[in-house]
Amino acid sequence: MFDAHLHIFDPRFPRFENQGYLPGPFTIADYRKRMSRFEIGGGAVVSGSFQGTDQTYLKAALAELGEGWVGVTRLDLDATDDEIIELDRIGVRGLRFNLKRAAADITGMTLQALRAHELVGWHVEVYIDGQMLASLQPVISKLPVIAVDHLGMSDEGLPFLLDLVDRGAKVKATGFGRVSMNVADTLRRIHAVNPEALMFGTDLPGTRAGRPFRDSDVDLICDVVGTDMFAVLEDNARAFYRLPARVRRLPADPDPTLPLYTEQPTLPLRRDALPKPEAADTIPLPIIE
Repeated sequence: MFDAHLHIFDPRFPRFENQGYLPGPFTIADYRKRMSRFEIGGGAVVSGSFQGTDQTYLKAALAELGEGWVGVTRLDLDATDDEIIELDRIGVRGLRFNLKRAAADITGMTLQALRAHELVGWHVEVYIDGQMLASLQPVISKLPVIAVDHLGMSDEGLPFLLDLVDRGAKVKATGFGRVSMNVADTLRRIHAVNPEALMFGTDLPGTRAGRPFRDSDVDLICDVVGTDMFAVLEDNARAFYRLPARVRRLPADPDPTLPLYTEQPTLPLRRDALPKPEAADTIPLPIIE
């Protein structure tokens, strides 16, 4: 599995109150303990509003997590090209527009995103209530590659979200405890438009969500997408974050079909080698009148 959306709140690094709230610690060790029953092969560490534009925690987290892990961050608008290139070198792959929890200079962020995409191919991940998606169409239409967090949050924006999906946008199947919608139906509709759009994530630790991630959320996704579960749980996100595809070995057949074997195979006989019957062996049939 690839966890396309998680947060790390390491108390060694700066954190800032947002709307009067400051989360408790949630370290890499905490994350690994929580997800120990799953085979997690990588993920995306996403900067939250509590981390502002601090990059020190993200650099430390990516160094500790290692291969297969990437970052999504928020930058100061005056960040230089060299800073962006260096963050890309250590594994950062995108910018986050937190338009729900943080005030932002949309014009400045859009210009920065275009510059980062041209420099290193970064995309933009948008945290926004679906009701605002349509109003931001002039901004979103300028972004070459985007992902929308938490299924777009609400039913009101679903038609516009589906239009974005039809045009190539990705959607994170995350934060089921944050949204005001029928999750299964929303997953089904997004998947029907584009099977490559959905990307699973835990959104751990689930700060300020109605409920945090549950193991049963994975079961729900698998029930909805069926045979595309590997794509949603891993492959779509790995492609989006420009990571190598995972090669899976097919499980061994516990009861394989074996070829038939005979010690003395049957060989064809020539016609002249067939035994000839004796004359007495041939009995004429009686004539029935």
